[in-house]
Amino acid sequence: MHIELEQKTPRLIQENPVPQQTAFWSEVKQKQGLTPKAFDITTELPEVYPGYMKTGHLQDDILVLIYPIDQDHCMAYVPYGPKLEPAEESRGQFLEELSEMFRQRLPDECALVRYDLLWESPWAREQRLEEEYSDPAPIPEKNIQEFRLNFSTERWNLRKANSDNLPSHTIFINLRHSEEELLMRMKPKTRYNIRLSSRRGVKVRRCGLDQMPVWYELYRETASRNGIVLHDFSFFDSVLKSRGGHSQSPAMVELLVAEAEQEPLAAMFMVITGKRATYLYGASSVKKRNLMATYALQWKAITLAKEYGCSEYDLFGVAPEPNPSHPMYGLYRFKSGFGGEMFHRMGCWDYPLDVDAYNLFSANEMQQQGYHL
Repeated sequence: MHIELEQKTPRLIQENPVPQQTAFWSEVKQKQGLTPKAFDITTELPEVYPGYMKTGHLQDDILVLIYPIDQDHCMAYVPYGPKLEPAEESRGQFLEELSEMFRQRLPDECALVRYDLLWESPWAREQRLEEEYSDPAPIPEKNIQEFRLNFSTERWNLRKANSDNLPSHTIFINLRHSEEELLMRMKPKTRYNIRLSSRRGVKVRRCGLDQMPVWYELYRETASRNGIVLHDFSFFDSVLKSRGGHSQSPAMVELLVAEAEQEPLAAMFMVITGKRATYLYGASSVKKRNLMATYALQWKAITLAKEYGCSEYDLFGVAPEPNPSHPMYGLYRFKSGFGGEMFHRMGCWDYPLDVDAYNLFSANEMQQQGYHL
């Protein structure tokens, strides 16, 4: 497979629905101390889709973030990319060739390329095509997954990462329906709670930078309650201040706060890129849970996304199935009530460039948990 790779400034990344593959995200991550790089990708149509009768070129672009992993090494991280999705039999070859092209354009101390693949899991897709698809097919052991992706490669160098940086399971809501239709597609309890929150006086406000302390206090409480990593204030400040303005892939960022009697009860960040709205970060208080503020918050986000002309809403991160033992089961139970469709991504895959440094990094990562957004 032949791939041409040409570096360009991140502000020239083309508009697309994936927030993590935009000039906006490049700006956010640069403010957070990372080094963004952008590339144009060109490949041949028959190589990406074997058996396709037409000839010609396929073009796309890709955002890469350079992360330090220790004093001497870094990682090239591709958040939810590449967007270009080859036929399954070409996926391994495509990633292998792309990684070898990256090798020539990355810092010498780069130990690996990590792809956080947004492509649908082949096991989930195969079961979805079955007549009685319900829960996803069990994900095989790492060695089976690696055998399948590497089967068409020369080097057999693609490794399934020990953890995912971004959520690999999500729910998409089709916003082409009317508001009444969207409500009717929800589970009865969710629909009831949305209406209950309204009757009990919950209001949702669109807020600016002056309300960031309100968000952060709710977030601090949520992080403490759930035992998750606490980012500092500047992490979220950079998201709200960034827009990717004067670029080809800007974003609209909304900070929404739900409150009752002027008391903040829940808040969230929603980002709009292309025709997609994404629920990016959320936080809530344990106070007045009976007011169902989180339901009012999501419904406001959905209706606001429709006003912006979005065709889909990404609820961004759930357990892969309704398993009460899964740490994200609570999110699954809450988000699945809004009536969307589950989507299972392939998650993180690594291509080691320095095997010794990669093995050390991989061993250290085994001791870490959680997502790193």
